[in-house]
Amino acid sequence: MRRLAHEPTNSETDAVQRALIIRRTRLVDLSGPAATGAEPVDVRVVGDRIEAVAPELPADGATEYDAEGRWLAPGLWDQHVHLGQWAAARRRLDVGEVDSPEALLALVGRQVADQPGRPVVSWGHRAGAWRKVGVRELDAVTGSTPTVLISGDGHQAWLNSAGLALLELPWRDDVVREDEWFSAFDLFETRVTGRADAADYHAAQEAAARRGVVGLVDFEFTGGPHEWPARHAAGGCLLRIRAATYAEGLERVLDAGLRTGDVIPETGGLVTMGPLKVIGDGSLNTRTAWCGAHYAGMPGHHGAPNLEPAALADLIGRATAGGLEVAVHAIGDAAAAATLAGLAAHGARGSIEHAQLLPPALIAELSRLGVVASVQPAHLLDDRDLTEALWPGRGQDCFPFRSLLDAGVTLRLGSDAPVAPLDPWLAMAAAVHRSGDERPPWHGEQALTPREALAASTDGQGTPRAGARADLMLLDRDPLAPTSDSATAAALLRATEVEATWIAGVRV
Repeated sequence: MRRLAHEPTNSETDAVQRALIIRRTRLVDLSGPAATGAEPVDVRVVGDRIEAVAPELPADGATEYDAEGRWLAPGLWDQHVHLGQWAAARRRLDVGEVDSPEALLALVGRQVADQPGRPVVSWGHRAGAWRKVGVRELDAVTGSTPTVLISGDGHQAWLNSAGLALLELPWRDDVVREDEWFSAFDLFETRVTGRADAADYHAAQEAAARRGVVGLVDFEFTGGPHEWPARHAAGGCLLRIRAATYAEGLERVLDAGLRTGDVIPETGGLVTMGPLKVIGDGSLNTRTAWCGAHYAGMPGHHGAPNLEPAALADLIGRATAGGLEVAVHAIGDAAAAATLAGLAAHGARGSIEHAQLLPPALIAELSRLGVVASVQPAHLLDDRDLTEALWPGRGQDCFPFRSLLDAGVTLRLGSDAPVAPLDPWLAMAAAVHRSGDERPPWHGEQALTPREALAASTDGQGTPRAGARADLMLLDRDPLAPTSDSATAAALLRATEVEATWIAGVRV
């Protein structure tokens, strides 16, 4: 790709210094029929905004970039990321393809033999359909080597005796789940893996920028907004970040007077205060998502809330009074109902994160309250078969993207990385086709169109226009070009290449 040569000098005005013209680009049209064959235009950026879009614009001293007919779209957002965990993923053994506890034990045994004395930390196994596993059988292959095997949903971990002792957890011949595991996470990072450093954070964000990502909402378990100034100073900040807090950090955030949307000082304007994050229930994989009906083969077992409804409502009220939006993890329908009741009681603004099991009545309540549905479409690829096994007859209410959109609910797409890869193109493809293999789409009536999926991935930004944010990506093709079926549309999304990404008019 060719970049034209002019660079502004120090003697030019600040506006000119920050001016950019993207020449000969086609606009991805998010507002109407696919714009295949659209005529190229020039796009002028000044500071962090698009100033003009026209067939030909004068240079007026701006830096020029020749798009050579490629397609320009608003940059992508991932609305649900655990960035520290995603950044640290390269330090962990990837076991996402392991299909049984026996295979996982064999893999861990080889790891211990190959690297004696080094703690074993893995991520990615999915134990929803496995038999019960225990500490003793893990001890048999690991001995005294501390071992922590984190499930692919992040809601439980299989530890050996040495791992339990290192994290000061009571011995049990079972896995560690939900709040007990979340509470141990800080000690896990301190004593076992070390926390992701600024270089890890920068590398993870750089990889995201190559996919066209300009921003993300960070729901990391440890740390929070107060860690970002030091991270920025060390070079660990590249994208726009909305940094959430959990209940443990809520008082510090409120004492600092931070409200959702406030810029975090000393972060170059890139990091803003996000919502209060609350984990309202568990997950399907661990059978801890809180549901109205019992799990198949488990009479009386409905999962459970991580917080009683009164405590959840109290947290929502405190955050709302302090100017914070609230993002509540709610996978089961009972958890969603309790969340909506708490939000309604306090007139709160915010989102349901995951929103995985939503019957029509709850969708109507989301719409009435103006609550955002923050969803991760790639999860349906992993959860399809387990849903049919554990929630039989409820598949039509799972990942109900079309019903949400048709009801007027604002839909935001994300990954939940590292549960799924930080890859919005994968998320969009899953939302459009709803199948990750040769099978037909799973409840294809709930699919989105490519345009709807892209719109839900761009943080409310439409077709690039004057006055819009200058957070942009340049693509090698029109991702919304007409296709014959959802499989072809999903393949087109996955094949789209990002040629350049700009944040506030600066190429990253």
